[in-house]
Parts: sequence; structure tokens; C-alpha cells
Amino acid sequence: MLNPMSVMVLLDAEFRRLVLWVPVLLALGALAYFLWPYEPGLLGGVGVPAGVVGLCLGACFYWRQSLVARLAGGAGMALAVGFGAAWCAAHRQPPMPELPRRGTEISGIVRDVAFFPAPTGQGEPVRRVTLAQVVLHDFVDDGMAPLRRTLAIRLVQNDSALLAPGDGVRVRTMLQPPPFPALPGGRDRQFEAWFSGQAGSGYALEPVQVEPGAQGRVSGFWQGVATVRGRVNARVRAVLPGPSGAVVATLLDGRAEAVPQDVREDFAASGLAHLLAVAGLHLGLVMGAAMLVCRMALAAWEYAALRWPCKALSAFVAWGVGGGYVLLTGAHLPAVRSWLMASVVVLGLMVGRRAVSMRGLALAATLMLLVAPQVVLDVAFQMSMAAVMALVAGYELLQPRLTRGLSGLTGARHGLARHGVMLVLTSLLAGTATLPVVMAHFGVVQPFFVLANLLAVPLMGVWVMPLGLAALVAMPLHAEAPFLYLMDAGVRVVLWLARSVAAWPGASMEVPAMPGWGLAGVLLGLCWLCLWRWRLRWWGMPVVLCATLSPWLVSRPDLLISPDGQLMGVRDHTAILVMGHARDERAIKAAWAQALAIPVTGFSTTAEQAVETPDGSLICGEGDAGGTCTLLRNKHEVVLRVHDPSDGRSLLPPDLCAQADLVVSVAPLRESCPDVAVRLDRFSAWRVGAQAVFLASGVRVVSDRQTRGERLWVLKPGGHGMPTLPLAQAE
Repeated sequence: MLNPMSVMVLLDAEFRRLVLWVPVLLALGALAYFLWPYEPGLLGGVGVPAGVVGLCLGACFYWRQSLVARLAGGAGMALAVGFGAAWCAAHRQPPMPELPRRGTEISGIVRDVAFFPAPTGQGEPVRRVTLAQVVLHDFVDDGMAPLRRTLAIRLVQNDSALLAPGDGVRVRTMLQPPPFPALPGGRDRQFEAWFSGQAGSGYALEPVQVEPGAQGRVSGFWQGVATVRGRVNARVRAVLPGPSGAVVATLLDGRAEAVPQDVREDFAASGLAHLLAVAGLHLGLVMGAAMLVCRMALAAWEYAALRWPCKALSAFVAWGVGGGYVLLTGAHLPAVRSWLMASVVVLGLMVGRRAVSMRGLALAATLMLLVAPQVVLDVAFQMSMAAVMALVAGYELLQPRLTRGLSGLTGARHGLARHGVMLVLTSLLAGTATLPVVMAHFGVVQPFFVLANLLAVPLMGVWVMPLGLAALVAMPLHAEAPFLYLMDAGVRVVLWLARSVAAWPGASMEVPAMPGWGLAGVLLGLCWLCLWRWRLRWWGMPVVLCATLSPWLVSRPDLLISPDGQLMGVRDHTAILVMGHARDERAIKAAWAQALAIPVTGFSTTAEQAVETPDGSLICGEGDAGGTCTLLRNKHEVVLRVHDPSDGRSLLPPDLCAQADLVVSVAPLRESCPDVAVRLDRFSAWRVGAQAVFLASGVRVVSDRQTRGERLWVLKPGGHGMPTLPLAQAE
């Protein structure tokens, strides 16, 4: 049992590690803002945190002789700063505009052009353009100011227009705002769009028209970067047109859209999906290759080798090459975050400090959380921080044992054994630390990820990425083809490895959705395990294990209703029985299947005779009311109206509602079943979004709006945003 004195002794012994908890507390403060049930005003978002910071500073000064007071004050300040930074980041974003729901002609400036495989898998790839400074040309929005957010438009497949960043275009499109979550607690694309600056998406109804005189005022620097990225992609695809060429292009310019779906699935099932997402691994390989080449070149020059700090210079050159690679691959947040961490590492090398340390990781995480607090909910941020933290802590603990264990070997055997053990240890530590995060965000577990990474990562490091770097250097001379062919040979081996491992039995196992408290428990337990050095660090292990098992510790919904109320899914023993039709039906079904870890199957409701499940719990088509089903579960009766041509004007029979505890309809219920306690219809879905129904002890309904609250990024019912008002007329 710990007493106050022993706690003080332990804290004093860990004094140098206390600073490592600053980013953890910043993240908790930001998380508190994002999970707040309503939007705080200026007083709650800035005034209160500023007051808390002032009080904590005063307490730290007044009780400066007390370690506990200083720790409590510092923790309070970090939490308040995290909350305030998140509020400021959210309120810096422009409002979400109201988009027309009809065919509309728009004009804008091309910011980026991406390629996707054809929907049928054959033919020319489909292009998607990201447009900035968009103007809607219809009678409602006439004279409007250009949108402050971007639109992603999928062009028609046979569109032959040559587009480059900075071009002005005009096209007739169908637009839609970011979709609502498919189920309460599901992926929030509106949150992602709010912080990414996107207004929505759409598809072209006709070929795009290029407006020669409408060059946009997109930043010249970023326009140049986008142009270079497009040229690199085109050069790679011209030499390597197949699936392996799409992977090569992804590694060199960061655009993974053209990678075929079957290749993506193989990489995901084998635990190699991180190879398709340019982030820390790719940046480390590029910087490592650049540093090695630079240091060898300096060592071969006698004057430099004797007089210059070759190691520091090589690290600085590698840092610059890494920054260029981050820009070339799109400056995505995971890559930028990794480059910030690499900057700390390079700075440490240049001043003679240890390259990779917990303090460097804490500094990089703190900078990211202050600049972009929304990364606390980003899967890439969570995975990279968990992996690097586990690697640093693991090597801190195991390095002495590893040195003692290999002390009996000499020469080449020692080097080979050391590199082999470190490779296995790196894959095991990083993979195990990120496993619960993968479970939470993707709903899968890949048991063979260690074996797949043991073979794929070294191949990427010694063959694929160095040749890719050489190809980029040779592109200005139009001499990249030999390097691309050699790079393609290595990529084909990785593709074969991913396909082979994905075909093994049990290579990818689905798991139910992890609750938010489970993911928080995993990450906090991992921080406790890695950031301390004293024995009580091991208290984090049972926390991580229990949180990892949380998907099986919570109840799962018995009935799911789509955001538009047109699709219903009944959870059966082995599948989700889906009835009705919705606009985003495919995406909604995929989200439901991932959340419940069981497949989705259609359930006929239009047969002339009654249809029921084997256990008789769901019966459709019984009685005189057409398009209705009855669900019996846990002594509760639920009436489902999944088809109603009358739009609610044909009332449900009173005898069908007599014993019902809940009635759900794809159409307005109007006067149907007025005495039923819980009534859900199209209008309720319009107001509150997707709904999940639990039938364990009573009828409990959880809605999307109840889960997310009234926040800046949560669109109004029906997906409506702020009207695009016309500019005032000049006098």
C-alpha cells in the first residue's frame, strides 16, 4: 500500500519524466472540448481556460515549495491550454456552406487532380478534382462570394480535358454535404471535413470546361508543388501502368487513390496497410538513405572527412531531403508530424544528444497538439505516437539485456544477430502497441502482421525506397525508367507477400466496434506503461488488456436505422438483416458490418407470403399490412414499416400496434400507432440522424445527435449549412 511519503519519493525519483505527461494532459484537454455536449461560447472556450491558467500559475507560485502543488498546477494549466487550443482551432475554420441539392453549374480553381480505378475495374481511371474558390451559378446564389472551402468533384469517365493545378474550370455537378455518421458513435466525416477545409463532394454531369482566362490565385508555391506531384505521377504511370505502378506512384507522390481495391484489401489483411500511407516509416527510410549517401560521400572526400562535422552535416541534408519528400507526397498530417519528430532527432544529432528520446517525442506531440489539436482524434496520430512511444520505452528497458545476450558473439555474427533481433523487436513492439488502435478504428486484427512486416519492411528499406529516391533525382534528366523498373521488381515482391499472407486462414479477423472509453483506456494505459520507469509502470498492463477487451464488454444494438431513416438493420445471430433502401446504402452497410463484426445480408419484405427467420424472431409480410415486419426480442415487440408507397397516409392496423413497444417507419407515421410509447419515423431520423435501438431491459434509443451534441461541425437537420449570401452591390 502506498503512503503519501512513498508517493513523494517516487515522484521525486521520476522528476525528469514528469514533463513527458505535458502532451498527454494537452490531449485530454483537447478531448474534453471535442466531447463537450454543446458548443462553448467565448467565455467557456477562452475565458474559463485563461482563468484556470492564471489560478494555477498563482497556486504554483504561492506553494512553490510543494511538489504536489506544482504538479497539480502544471496539470491544470496543460488541461486548460489543451481545451482552449481546441476551441480556437475549431473556431478558426470557415462555416460549412449550404449546398444546392439539384444539378448546379459551378466554377472554381483546380487545386489538385487525383486518379481512381474505374468502377468496373476496366477502362480509363476516373479523375477527381479538388476545387477552390468555388462559385455556384444558379438563381439562388447569384452574386455570391467564392466559397472559403473546397469541393471534391468526380469527373465523368470519358472526360478528356487536360487539367493542372491553377486552371479555372466550369462544370455542371450534383453536390452533397459531408454525410452524417452511419450509426451513433461511427466515423464522423463532418468532423473531418470541418478541419480539412472541405465543403462537400459531388460528381460531374457532363465534361468539364476549362476557362483559359480564369487562372486562380492559389498560392504559387503550393500550385508549383501540386504541378510537380502531378508530373511525377504521370511519369511513373507512363512507365509502370499496372497495380504495382500505382503502388510505386503512391510511394513517390503520396496519392493512393489509384491503388486497386483488391490490392488495398490484401495489404489490410496482411497487416501491411501502413505501407500505402506515407508517414513516419517512409520518411525514415528516405532520410536514412539520404544520410547514408551523404555521409559516404563526405567520408570519401579527405578534406571534409578530416575537418567537417560529417555526421551533423549528413543529418541536416537528410532533414532537408525529408522535408522535400513530405511536400512531394502532399504534406499530409501524418507525414508532417513525422517530419517534426525527425526535426527534433536531427537537432539532437547536431548538438550531440541522443537521437531518439522520450523528450523528443513529447516535444513533437506538444507542438502538434498546440497547432492542430484535432489530431487527438486522428488514427494516424494515435498509431504513430503509440508505436514510437512503445519503441523508445521498449529499447530503454531491453537494450541492456540485448547487449548482455549478444556479448558472446563477435564479428559478422554479432552484427547479423543484433540487426535480426532488433528487426523482430521493432516489429513486435510497434505492432503490439498499435494493435488496439487498429481494432478501434478498423475493426480488424491481423495475427500475422509481425511476420509480414519482418519481410516487407527490410525490403522497402534496402531496395524499394532508395531506388525511388534515385528515380526522383533522375527525373529532371528523363533517366528515371531503369530505377522505376528496379523499384517495381521490389514492389511486386511486396504485393506477392501481401497477397500470400492475406490468403492464410485467420489472416484478418473482424472484431466489434470498440467504445470510446476503451480506446482512451488503451492509450492512457500505454502512456502509464511507457512514460514511467518505476515498477508501478506495470499497472498500465492490466488497464491496456481490459480496455482491449472492451468491444466484448458492451452491449450491441438490436436494431440500426440509417441517417435518412430509409434503411433498417436487425442484428441476428450471424448477420445483419437489412431492409429498405437508402441513398448511401453501400457505405452504410459497410459501416454497420464493421461496427458489429458480422456480415450484412438483405431480408426480403416484398414476397407474396410471409417470410421469417429460422428462430421466428423476425416475421415480414404477415397479415394485411404490406411492407411491414414484426421483431420479437427479449419480450419486446417492434413493428417495422420498411415499405410504404402511401407516404404514411395508409395507417397501420390498430391490431398490429396493440402489443408493440416500438414502431419504426420509413415514412411519416402520422396518426399510425398513436398509443405506442416509442415512435420513430422519417422525420425523427431527419431531426436526430442515425439511431441505434437496444432491447435488453426496456427500449433504449441512442441517436447520432445525442452522441455528438450541437457542435460547429454537426450539420443542421437535413445536412443544411450556412446560406451563401450574395455580395453587396457596389454604389
